[in-house]
Amino acid sequence: MQVPNKMRAARIHESGGSPIVDEVDVPEIDEEEVLVRVRSCGIVPNLLNVVRRWPDVFPNLPLPPFPAIFGLDPAGEIAQVGARVKGVKVGDRVYVNPIRACNTCRHCADGDYVACAHYTFAGYFGFSRKSSEIYKRYPSGGFAEYMRAPSYAVVKIPDVMSFDEAARLGYLGTAYGALRRGGIGPESVVLINGVSGTLGLGAAISALALGARRILGVARNRTLLQQVKAIAPDRIETWSTEDGSMDKWALELTEGEGVDAAIDCLPFGAPPDQFLSALKLVRRGGVMINAGGVVGEVPVPLGELMIKGAAVLSSNWFTPKHAREMAAMVGSGLLDMSVLVHETYPLDQLEEALSRFDTRRGGFTNIVIHPHE
Repeated sequence: MQVPNKMRAARIHESGGSPIVDEVDVPEIDEEEVLVRVRSCGIVPNLLNVVRRWPDVFPNLPLPPFPAIFGLDPAGEIAQVGARVKGVKVGDRVYVNPIRACNTCRHCADGDYVACAHYTFAGYFGFSRKSSEIYKRYPSGGFAEYMRAPSYAVVKIPDVMSFDEAARLGYLGTAYGALRRGGIGPESVVLINGVSGTLGLGAAISALALGARRILGVARNRTLLQQVKAIAPDRIETWSTEDGSMDKWALELTEGEGVDAAIDCLPFGAPPDQFLSALKLVRRGGVMINAGGVVGEVPVPLGELMIKGAAVLSSNWFTPKHAREMAAMVGSGLLDMSVLVHETYPLDQLEEALSRFDTRRGGFTNIVIHPHE
């Protein structure tokens, strides 16, 4: 594959600024890296908060150095392969996991990059001050025609998965990782808070793929809830928070036992009330998993949880192994991404694409940048 010396990239030159399409050098790779020709890069709902509010909300979590190329979820084709890279070749269709880590510590050796002290998102933000070291090598995300990535970050995708679908694997994987932490399987009853959003819808279709026998989906918008239920009417039940407390509804559906797992997928900045409502519905020995955006102090009833033997966990992103599993499940038909409606934009319309989150069709809308258009 012929690679040019220059490429187009949408860069944000200062915190809170608007993206500008610049011509920059195509990055050079080393022996353990690949160069990816980006075909699609998903836009996640939280990107607006990262670009416009992050230093005020999380001043201790670094952003990529400006001018920055954001873009969390790229997918495309391998354009170049480092001399020591095995398992992928030029032309392979891949998803690029944004995780960047030291790749030398005990956690990385186990494939648990999320536990690495250098854990960082390329094209998004870092999780510690050590992320500044990672950004020296991997400052850029997928809003560019090409990107450099370590070989451990790329996952081959099946032919039946489009690049636009692969560009949703990040948020889908966040939900999938949370469900795996909860041990979801064919006997499970799962409650999903915020089921109509990007993260919540990912949790719903992932729970179906993992075999959950019943999914209780909670959100506000009744129209979107009807669309969620229509995905699998015999396995999904829904409740609107506009109809009041979900307690009686959920307990009736579980014959008073409660749910095996509750997955919180509420948006960034959500108050804790709905989280605590779901927590009360976790059965004896069950688990509550926070994968969403509730921030601030939450009064967790530790004594009650101890008596019930229930657990509260948090889940952050997912592992490369999870990404391979999801790709395989799409390839076999277990994970159905056909519910997504893709809205695509070229690089020079990134600002317009960012504005679409106020009017989109909840989590069903997949907003994607096509860098080569």
